[in-house]
Amino acid sequence: MEFTQTEDYTLAGRDEAEFLISTNPGEPLKPLGQVASGGELSRIMLAIKTVMAESDEIATLIFDEIDSGISGRTAQMVSEKMNLLAKSHQIICITHLPQIASMADSHFLIEKSVEHQSTVSRIRRLAEEDSVEELARMLGGVEITDAVRNNAREMRTMAHMKK
Repeated sequence: MEFTQTEDYTLAGRDEAEFLISTNPGEPLKPLGQVASGGELSRIMLAIKTVMAESDEIATLIFDEIDSGISGRTAQMVSEKMNLLAKSHQIICITHLPQIASMADSHFLIEKSVEHQSTVSRIRRLAEEDSVEELARMLGGVEITDAVRNNAREMRTMAHMKK
């Protein structure tokens, strides 16, 4: 954090505080608000909440776009950190990545449709096999083959083993 003083006193006092961050090794510290995307802000919050999990009193954490700009190994590491945090907090996470979705204790599907010229959103909890099918859709796209389903099932099994 960087602290500076304003020229005059304000209702908040005279100090101004700014969070600084280096998003890559070797880069200088820069103001968080100027360099962090929405996804990076979610991941920074995840890191802070993971460190403070034992001492805060916030029961439910919501992460949206935590998967923005990440994939593969990073997504797996994020899902594992969220799993640790979920031991002491309720986590609600909206994600498009199977690495993160596979770690969920409860998997919900949100679907939007247009009915009578209005957008309608529906949410439903997925049973285990439906969760595997949704993970396969996330992995495989339009055509879901047996190999993709097996991969999704393996991801789910590996997630259970990590817990």
